[in-house]
Amino acid sequence: MRSLLIAALTAGCGTAQAPPPAGSAVPAGITQPSGGPVPAGFRAASVTFVSARQAFVLGTAPCKHAPCTSVARTQDQGMSWRGLPAPVVPLGEPGIATGPAVWGIRFATPDYGFVFGNGLWMTTDGGEHWSAAAYPGGSIVSLEIIDHQVLAVTMRRGIAGHASWALLRRPLARGAWTRLVAQASAIGNIATQAREAAIIDGTSVLVTDNGGLTITRHALPCTASRFPVPTSVAVEAPRGLALLCTGQGYTSQTDKTVYVSGNLGATWKLAGHPSSGGDGGVIAAAAPGHLTIATTSAASWLYYSADNGKTWRTVVSYPDGGQGWNDLGFTTTQHGLVIHGHPYYGDMLGQLLLTENGGLTWHVVRF
Repeated sequence: MRSLLIAALTAGCGTAQAPPPAGSAVPAGITQPSGGPVPAGFRAASVTFVSARQAFVLGTAPCKHAPCTSVARTQDQGMSWRGLPAPVVPLGEPGIATGPAVWGIRFATPDYGFVFGNGLWMTTDGGEHWSAAAYPGGSIVSLEIIDHQVLAVTMRRGIAGHASWALLRRPLARGAWTRLVAQASAIGNIATQAREAAIIDGTSVLVTDNGGLTITRHALPCTASRFPVPTSVAVEAPRGLALLCTGQGYTSQTDKTVYVSGNLGATWKLAGHPSSGGDGGVIAAAAPGHLTIATTSAASWLYYSADNGKTWRTVVSYPDGGQGWNDLGFTTTQHGLVIHGHPYYGDMLGQLLLTENGGLTWHVVRF
């Protein structure tokens, strides 16, 4: 159950982004560090692809002196891996960790990337060195880079556990954070694709096509009563959205409904009903019409649709007691990624799964 919360808060597509504009502060001509062996027992917590072949994974491995946070990098789509330095901060869980902690990684280019959590750390040399970056405060529960802008959702715990949310933006090449939406009711999942970004804010979806410089708000279709409620949104290039709504729960199941929009949320139509197994979930799109849902309860499932949500099939099923998923997303129309389990808990796997056919089949990566 806690892993599903992680997925709902931090899932992002981790897609490749265009390089920063000329004249930005991102150093040019940096060669990738050679790295070293991946630590024995490495387990993944978060993953980001900067192309179909290059990826960085944030995780942990057994070590003598904590924190044991590690980063691994591949340049051949997971066939081989090298270990890199990581910020000297322990791995944690959003919404639970109170001190310095990290749980997410995103790169804009092979050189320029971030590790985030209760704090923000930046590298400009492909992970060889990390330094603290300007931090908007609270817990960064979702971060994505799009159109040379960094978008972040933050959460602050208040009195009696009340959470306040905000959506913020800053230029990729440093700069101050600008608050775009304050006191939001955001789920926290920033979905990106084809220079579009979307995020659920209560009963609305916020959409931007310029990195948050301007934002459009549209109402969501599944808010007529207490159930169903908006759970996750995906961007289908170039102007499509897919929405997962979750209804009444019962015995490790919930009623699920998917809606789709061809005009970035201005209007919606009912698509279909995925399997009821799992509490809530996260939806992602490989290409228009090709959708995947990650959900968990007593087990962990991946559901796949090739007809824009009308019909669904179960493509992965783990009888794992609910270890859950993180960072479900797609880098191209064929290549996707998801992490099974979270290594913050000792009994959870931290496996990286990849797909090369848009979500129809998945395989486990060995580090």
